[in-house]
Amino acid sequence: MIPIPAFLVVAGILFGIGAIGFLVRRNVIVALMSIELMLNAVNLTFVAFNRVHAEAHTGQVFAFFNIAVAAAEAAVGLAIVLSFFRLRRTVRSDAGDLLKN
Repeated sequence: MIPIPAFLVVAGILFGIGAIGFLVRRNVIVALMSIELMLNAVNLTFVAFNRVHAEAHTGQVFAFFNIAVAAAEAAVGLAIVLSFFRLRRTVRSDAGDLLKN
């Protein structure tokens, strides 16, 4: 049986990689993937805490709702990226300020 702190360490590392990827990269698609990585780290934390309180199933319920939010975020985010690419022919986030006009 794997101890709970091992899950939390892996989740922290995944969340850190996602946060660094979101803050450093300028590609919008990479930023969306980084957000998905951070949401998956949170899911891992929810399921790990559910192992402590297995009778309640609250961790799995929160992870399920988090997966639904991640799916909606991916669909809306990719639609925005596609329309942005059609307008500007780039997916770099620093070109987004040109859409103000």
